[in-house]
Amino acid sequence: MMEFKKLLFVTKFEELGFDALQSLLILRKASLDHVVFVNVIEREKVAMHRGVGYQKDEEVRLRETANIRFIDWAEDLFEQGMEVGVYIVVGSLVPQVIKAAQKEEADLIVIGRSHKGLLEQFYAGSDVMELIRRTSTPVLVYKPSPDKISVLEKPFERPLLATDWSPASLRAVEYLRGLKDIAEEINVIHVASEKELSGSSSMEIQKTRKEKRQKLDEICDVFEAEGIPAKSHVYIGDPVPEIEKAARECQATVIVLGSSGKAAWIERWVGSIPSEIAENSVYPTLLIPLERK
Repeated sequence: MMEFKKLLFVTKFEELGFDALQSLLILRKASLDHVVFVNVIEREKVAMHRGVGYQKDEEVRLRETANIRFIDWAEDLFEQGMEVGVYIVVGSLVPQVIKAAQKEEADLIVIGRSHKGLLEQFYAGSDVMELIRRTSTPVLVYKPSPDKISVLEKPFERPLLATDWSPASLRAVEYLRGLKDIAEEINVIHVASEKELSGSSSMEIQKTRKEKRQKLDEICDVFEAEGIPAKSHVYIGDPVPEIEKAARECQATVIVLGSSGKAAWIERWVGSIPSEIAENSVYPTLLIPLERK
């Protein structure tokens, strides 16, 4: 069983504020006892703000603004008995986040959806998927939305685990086991392609469906053994819309996916299911990468 003891909260303040952080403190019922704030000041953004070359005084202003916010947040967490750390650094987002996560030995990185435009993501890739490719630390893409108040209040109440039985998907099971004091129910789904369920007879098709359902039930048994109610579901079709459909039907509060971390060029040209869900879904998305040795 794997635990989320130390959380790295990466924020630029626009999307992820203290209300988002507070909703994640439900993880204290599991094992969370330490939060590390990270604010990365990107050099090109400083120059863009003034419309001139890089300005040291603008960096100082941004540093102190972030510091004031973090001091206020830290005081609240100290009162709750939490440990707190702070990183306010200048550089590129992903390398700085990875450096902080390694130094702090973080168990979970929390980040907002990518601020890159579609064209920029195509050529450079998204920040989220670059993180997944370069770290073995789970990444929660958190996107609180006004029309998803229940998600903001209880983000881990009803996780939806979409699995293909890959090593990363099975690693996700170990993390979800650690939420036994938080999760009220876990729905486990597999999206089968129409090709997988093709056959010369309905008996063959049903046999394939039952085999997949049985494998899902085995994962549910793992959760049930921890005292977490779990249900299995087989969906058919294109994975991304079917996962979204399952999240709606199961009233999920977070979508959980294993991610193999495809090479950047493969992701851009072929696509990535975790990337599409993380960037476009209205649901918070917890991505579990492969463990790197």
